[in-house]
Amino acid sequence: MAAAGRVFQFKLVLLGDSAVGKSSLVLRFVRGQFFEYQESTIGAAFLTQTVALNDTTVKFEIWDTAGQERYHSLAPMYYRGAAAAIVVYDITNRDTFQRAKQWVKELQRQGNPNIVIALSGNKSDLASKRKVEPEEAESYANDNGIFFMETSAKTAANVNELFVAIARKLPKNSPQARPGGGQGLVNVTQGAPPAEKKGCC
Repeated sequence: MAAAGRVFQFKLVLLGDSAVGKSSLVLRFVRGQFFEYQESTIGAAFLTQTVALNDTTVKFEIWDTAGQERYHSLAPMYYRGAAAAIVVYDITNRDTFQRAKQWVKELQRQGNPNIVIALSGNKSDLASKRKVEPEEAESYANDNGIFFMETSAKTAANVNELFVAIARKLPKNSPQARPGGGQGLVNVTQGAPPAEKKGCC
């Protein structure tokens, strides 16, 4: 039972096109809320939430990034040093799936080499309008060593399950696992390889 008190902090980033539902997923997970009209994120929003596993607690430091193209150049600042990433697309919009593939490629090329990547096909409540079949996304995920789940921020389907699955996959003995209860300020670059720390913040 002694192990139950261990708390590990991990930086998690959400990436994907504008209006695919990244902010809605985070709000549903962190606050249990859903708003039909969610304002676009400017830059990035920061939230925290914990997941209790059998023997440990995982505290996520969640960076919800803006999806608009003009903010793309800021993305590396948020995914640098991240232990996990959720790449989100809208199942009713094929372009967002193609864009999600580009994000996965970028993360695999420039992110933390041990990053846990999840592909989230969001808006599963609109399955009658789908343009991306789950089998296609599953096949892509398997081919690229990531895992896939369809979610609905609106109905909460698979939202908690997605974050719990990530929490289970994160190695608790990696440099990104920072023991502690999370008091005080969070240093978001902690855990990034030194070679990547160049320039300002």
